[in-house]
Amino acid sequence: MDGRGRMKFRKLLRGRMSRANVLVARLNQCTRKQASRARKCMCLPSNYALVEFPVVWSELRANQQLCDGAIRCARDHVFPVHRAILSAVSPYFKALFTNSLKGGKTETTEVAIDSVPGKIFSLILDYAYTGTCNVNADNVEQLLPLADQFEVLGVVQLCCQFLLQELRPENCLGVFKFARHYFCRDLEERGRKYIRHHFKRILQESQEFKEVTGEELEAILRDDELNVKNEEIVFEAVKAWVEHNPEERRPCLPRLLRCVRYGLMSYHFFTNNILAWKTVEEDQHCQHVLGPANAYLSEQETKHSGGEIDLKNPFARPRIPYEILFAIGGWSAGSPTNFVETYDTRADRWFLSVSMDATPRAYHGLCALNNQIYMIGGFDGNQHFNTVRCFDPVTKEWRERACMYHARCYVSVCTHGGKIYALGGYNGRTRMNSGERYEPQKNQWEMIPPMHRQRSDASAAALQDKIYIVGGFNGREVLNSAEVFDVRTNQWSYIHSMINPRSGVSLVAFRDSLYALGGFDGFTRLCSGERYNPNHSEDWHTVPEMLSPRSNFATVILDDMIFVVGGFNGSTTIAYAECYDADSNEWYDASPMNLNRSALSACVIAGLTNAREYSYQSKARDLGQGQASSENQEKTNQGGEGAAETNAAISTEEGESVNFEEHDQGEAGPMEEIAESGGNFLG
Repeated sequence: MDGRGRMKFRKLLRGRMSRANVLVARLNQCTRKQASRARKCMCLPSNYALVEFPVVWSELRANQQLCDGAIRCARDHVFPVHRAILSAVSPYFKALFTNSLKGGKTETTEVAIDSVPGKIFSLILDYAYTGTCNVNADNVEQLLPLADQFEVLGVVQLCCQFLLQELRPENCLGVFKFARHYFCRDLEERGRKYIRHHFKRILQESQEFKEVTGEELEAILRDDELNVKNEEIVFEAVKAWVEHNPEERRPCLPRLLRCVRYGLMSYHFFTNNILAWKTVEEDQHCQHVLGPANAYLSEQETKHSGGEIDLKNPFARPRIPYEILFAIGGWSAGSPTNFVETYDTRADRWFLSVSMDATPRAYHGLCALNNQIYMIGGFDGNQHFNTVRCFDPVTKEWRERACMYHARCYVSVCTHGGKIYALGGYNGRTRMNSGERYEPQKNQWEMIPPMHRQRSDASAAALQDKIYIVGGFNGREVLNSAEVFDVRTNQWSYIHSMINPRSGVSLVAFRDSLYALGGFDGFTRLCSGERYNPNHSEDWHTVPEMLSPRSNFATVILDDMIFVVGGFNGSTTIAYAECYDADSNEWYDASPMNLNRSALSACVIAGLTNAREYSYQSKARDLGQGQASSENQEKTNQGGEGAAETNAAISTEEGESVNFEEHDQGEAGPMEEIAESGGNFLG
């Protein structure tokens, strides 16, 4: 909200009210104080819907027929009204018209509200007669406070709905203050959440940020749910705010510095950017505040620069992640699993959930849509599925959804335009080129035109209103070809082939490009990757190699980076996770999962209302169990019981018999051509 808007509000609120208005306003205040303890805010009701009023009301208003009252606004703008209709939507006007505050004296037929512009009051009348009115950016700042003053709840709700839809990084702070000033608690809470979740963009794009008070900024920065990739961003916010008006804001600095969680940043940044900041150097109080953090980081640096952070230390207490990664199913230790692991990116920790009642499944598709997780197709060692299950991460319940037309394992899945696409795969008899899409609202699948090539163990992603699919296995060879489906024309066409053939590949859309990572080229598992940008080139270009070769792994976008998880490295299933930072063009290690597995799938859900339940802070009480899992995982990695079982399974690869563990290798090709084929077992 700009300065002009704030001045309008002040002028509006200072406007002189009639004696009757003052009397009613006082009565309303008393009533609100008594009811506020029990009454729920109705600014943004969950079941909100437009009200339909009789058409005859508008006709009577337009023709000024049967009018029995009048409202006089600023500049003697008079509106003939029907007192009963206006009283029906406004307790305020009901009290004025019926003179209920004057002991039953003669009813009032004309009310003067001299401070209210006629064009704004006409919107309130629009609602009274039609059940709706035109709320827009030009009038909402005046309309909402007047609707609140006159107790026209429907208009208040329309204004709040509009403001919620218009929330942007550049205006959310103003909307938040506005909602708080007018006691729109639901909108205020939505605004607060928006600020938490989009803080980095607000810092970059909002002119309002530098106008917040020190108390408001402190409340934002202390919040556990503040969505910041690293604590360096929090310090930069403090610095930018203080330096906007250093003389007045310097006294707030010690309190704001306490909001930064220094244990989660590098010692190099702390010394070179915080301790070396001239404002800190010249302030003894700030140095006193930073002393313990300096000692902690210095100790951590001398211990082991690459060591694990002690998350129990207050300096390193992780915030609640805005995005939660879910990794579901896959093959592990010779059989399909139903394990669900979630990853807290703020704490770099994985948590195993064994009570989510997932069906044991591998080579399935997984995607998130409307904060629901869909598990599509797959294979359990005996059956190839056409079934679809949906998981609600808030209620933690699974539901069966409509089945696909075809059974599909090694299926490629992506979302676009609110629909789910399931492409290709293997049905137990043949590799398919067919595709189908699912509409959640109708709970219905429909077939789409077939691809040019049969593709099993391929990968698909949506970019710029098109669906891309790359690689895979057609029963004879590993493919390097790629196709694109234009949703508007409903047609498939080829694009340039990848540099390498890839089966068990992962394709992911990131920023303006597609990344094809890993896979099996017919001879070895790959750690290479390649990028395709349809706006700049028709060719694929190599990207830095992953730290570990892998096929049949999961890939997601998390924290504006590409994360790859699990898979098969040519010898065994792995739990390793790593992430690619496009800005530095490098891969970095992340904590491994609790279980070695491949043929898993993963997705990310942002903004969960119960994100805390999936966070380190919530799981900290279970860390004893988590530590045991880590110890078991270490035994597996070093050749413990799990590793022995895996190695035993792999030792049969060169022979005639093929057991379940070979599914961890993905669908590579015929046994006589490629010894590692898991696809041979599947048909």
